[in-house]
Amino acid sequence: MSFNNIYKGKKVLITGHTGFKGSWLAIWLKELGAEVFGYALEPYSEIDNFVTCNLENEINHTIGDVRDGLALKKYFQKVQPDFAFHLAAQPLVLLSYQDPVYTFETNLIGVVNFLEAVRSTPSIKAAINVTSDKCYDNKEWVWGYRENEPMGGKDPYSASKGCAELITHSYLESFFKAENTCNIASARAGNVIGGGDWAADRIIPDYFRAYQKNEKLLLRNPYATRPWQHVLEPLSGYLTLGAALYQQGKKFSGGWNFGPEDFVNYSVKELIDETLKFDSRGGYLIPELTEKPHEANLLKLDISKAISQLKWKPVLSFKETVDFTFKGYKDDLESPSANYENRITQIKEYSEKAIAKEINWAL
Repeated sequence: MSFNNIYKGKKVLITGHTGFKGSWLAIWLKELGAEVFGYALEPYSEIDNFVTCNLENEINHTIGDVRDGLALKKYFQKVQPDFAFHLAAQPLVLLSYQDPVYTFETNLIGVVNFLEAVRSTPSIKAAINVTSDKCYDNKEWVWGYRENEPMGGKDPYSASKGCAELITHSYLESFFKAENTCNIASARAGNVIGGGDWAADRIIPDYFRAYQKNEKLLLRNPYATRPWQHVLEPLSGYLTLGAALYQQGKKFSGGWNFGPEDFVNYSVKELIDETLKFDSRGGYLIPELTEKPHEANLLKLDISKAISQLKWKPVLSFKETVDFTFKGYKDDLESPSANYENRITQIKEYSEKAIAKEINWAL
C-alpha cells in the first residue's frame, strides 16, 4: 500500500522512534520512500526492535528527551519536517504506579512540548499525537468507546493518556483552527502486539521470556479482555490519517480510534491459548488471587468513524494476528541479525493481505 505515495520524498519526524511502535513506523515510512528523522531516549536493551533492526544506520537518529521543550523545538526547526508523529511516552500501566511523576511528566509535558514544537515549525502540514485506548473513562461496559466519550483513567498511565487527549483538543481549538496552520489529530489504539516488543509487564513479551527459559508463564489477569491487534494495524491507521490530514485538511482533525472489529475481543488466557497452537513448548499457570494494582478487565473500541470516514479497517483476523506475532518473535530469537529484512517481509505480507481483502486506504 502506497498511501497515494504521499510520504515519498517527504521528511517525517517521529518522537519515540526507539520504542516498539515507533521503530516499526520508522521502517514502514522508510519503505514508503520517506526521509525519516527520529528523536527519542536510548533504547532500553540490546534486544529492542530498534537495535536488532539496526535503525541507527537506516534513519536520521537523535537521542533526546521530550521533557526538554527547548531542545525538542530546536530539533524540529532544524529538520523542518512535512509530517510529525508523536509516539514518545511512558507506555506501561504497572510502571506508572511505581513512578507516577515520571509518567505524568513524559506523557503530559511531552505532549505540550511536541505541540509547541509543531506550532513553531511552519513546514509541518500534518501532526498526530498517538495516545491509547486507555484514555477513556472506562466503565467496563460491553460497548466499544467512541471518540466523543469522556476521557478518564483510574491508574496514572490511563489518566495521563486521558490528559494528553485533553491537551491535544485544547491546542486544536486554541491554535490549529486557522486554515494556514498545521492539521493535527490524535490516534487511540488497542493493545498492540508483535515481534520486537520486549517491554516488562506485557503479556506477550512475558510469554516469550518464559518460552526462552522453558518455563510456564504466570497469568496475573487471565480473564481481562482486550482489543488485541498486531502492530501493523494501528500503524496503517496512523499513516492513513496522516495522509488524509495532509491532502484533505482540517475535516480529519480530532480523535480517531484504531482497533480490531467489534467481535475481535479476547481474554489474556485466550490470547496465550491461541499462541500455544503455534508451539506447545510454552505454557502458563494461573496464580491464586492476590492483591495487585488495578487494571481494567474489559475494554473495547468503536472504530466505525475510521471505517466510514477514513476508509480504514483492520486486515488481520485474531488467528492471523497471533500468527504474525509468533513469527515476529521467532525471528527475534532465531535470526535477529536479519530483523530489518524480516520486518519488511511482514509489512509486505500484511499489505498483500489488505489487497486480497480489497481494503484500499487511499482516499
